[in-house]
Amino acid sequence: MSASTPAPGFRPTAPILVLAGLVVALAAWVVPVNLKSVSPTLLAAAGQDTPSLSDIGGQLVDSEKIGPAALVLAAAKSVGDPQAPALARALDRLKARQPNLTAWGGWDPFLDPLFNLRAPSGRTGSTPVLTFLIPGQAREKLLSSLSDSGSIGVQLLLQARKIDNTGRFAPATKPGGQPLDSLILLTALLYQGEHLAPPLQRELRYLTETAIAQKQLGDLGPYFLDLMALGRRLDWVQLTELLRRTDSVKTVAAYAQLARVAPDQFSAIYAAALLTDSADRVASYLLLYGKAGATDLRLALADGRGAVRQLVLRQVPVNRSAGPALGSAGALVLAHPRLMLVVKYLGYLLGLFIVLRGLDRWIVSPPTGAGSAVPRATAGVMAFFLAGLVIVATEPFLLRAAPLSEYRPVLRLPMLAASGQPLHSPDSSKNIVTMDSSTLISIAFFALLQVAVYLVCLRKINQITREEATPALKLRLMENEENLFDSGLYVGMMGTATALVLQVLGVIQPNLLAAYSSNLFGIVCVALVKIRHVRAFKRNLIIENNAAAKAGVA
Repeated sequence: MSASTPAPGFRPTAPILVLAGLVVALAAWVVPVNLKSVSPTLLAAAGQDTPSLSDIGGQLVDSEKIGPAALVLAAAKSVGDPQAPALARALDRLKARQPNLTAWGGWDPFLDPLFNLRAPSGRTGSTPVLTFLIPGQAREKLLSSLSDSGSIGVQLLLQARKIDNTGRFAPATKPGGQPLDSLILLTALLYQGEHLAPPLQRELRYLTETAIAQKQLGDLGPYFLDLMALGRRLDWVQLTELLRRTDSVKTVAAYAQLARVAPDQFSAIYAAALLTDSADRVASYLLLYGKAGATDLRLALADGRGAVRQLVLRQVPVNRSAGPALGSAGALVLAHPRLMLVVKYLGYLLGLFIVLRGLDRWIVSPPTGAGSAVPRATAGVMAFFLAGLVIVATEPFLLRAAPLSEYRPVLRLPMLAASGQPLHSPDSSKNIVTMDSSTLISIAFFALLQVAVYLVCLRKINQITREEATPALKLRLMENEENLFDSGLYVGMMGTATALVLQVLGVIQPNLLAAYSSNLFGIVCVALVKIRHVRAFKRNLIIENNAAAKAGVA
């Protein structure tokens, strides 16, 4: 056979099929859409041409809201916003023009008649609002002003001052009740000035009515504790801007928790609430993902409002290992996320099917005719299986449970000194099912190894088929290759043993799934070869041999 003569069974279109399949699979891979995560490329596309942190800060400066602008500026500096220096200069000019308003965070037309906000207070920086409300004279002014309010909610809150069963607080009208009194008056002031989001306002009114009816604070107690945590950290305008975007008492508790456990991240968390106009979604995201979520949130903040909204709307982590992505497809993904996800997964399936068909023609080279449909069907099944592995490998959060958030409130009950052995709470992190990247790589390697074994067995069957021999001889040749047809089991057992050894040596993470997947793939491979192909081929040979024997006798 000359060098220019193609090998038996070789088809010139096979390499083109393999290349085309790889191109289709690669095109699907670079589409920036994921099921349980979001890629940085998609966040960048979502944030394109949307207001940045500095833009929002500039709007706050124009509205003379010094306190919120200062927190947004701190967040802009932390994410490296290039316009942060310009925002800082604008904020400094505003502070220079209104130096006495800095302590309150800005001007409020309702609050000004009570406290004369422009009068020197001796404070040059942002001052927590409770600092101004704790003194008795300030509370008397507030009570006198609010007593004339026509708001039913305000009047209910003032009636709550008379409740004596106040739990962790001293009663508001008794000695030591200044903190609770100031918190009730602060809530009434927020209610009167319409600084509360309507859902939060309705919830507080219901809780107050319940507390008055039951003559105990009840669920108002935890709310006042959370308001204290925020009132000791935020000035008046900072607090009002946050509560305008807060729909429930639960979210107030979440922000109080975040202020306690993540003070260094609070400016970014606050800025995210302003940027998305939804403190609830931001709080839910951070309580779900903890410090990792705060890092993802800062990444989105650097891209702008659209990126932050996309992140907290989907409530999924950022997939930084997504690899290269096609940024131009970001707009299409944002418009049709589910459709594009289906297109991506179908692209994996189609690409792998074309690759397997190309390899089938190139390496196995089945004969044409009725039997040619068998390898095509097998390629479809294998493509479906391999596409599932690719999806799992490119979706790191698909099989990985979210770790416990560091920001979640933890209930700690005191233990009696006379008790016996301390009760150890179970380590819930041990129950989290995770799949390490090395495990996924091991599973994919074992699967591809069995695909190679499968193709070798098919090639041998087709080689015997093309032999110029009698059916009886072909049967003996098939029996001679039994060890080859069982090789999937041998390779599977070797893979399992190798994986267990590597796990003991610490090369890969201990995971029995990675080890025993090799055996499973080997069983599947041998079952496909011997039941789907060898058995059918031998049956045909037996029939042909019997027919030849009868013809010889005749």
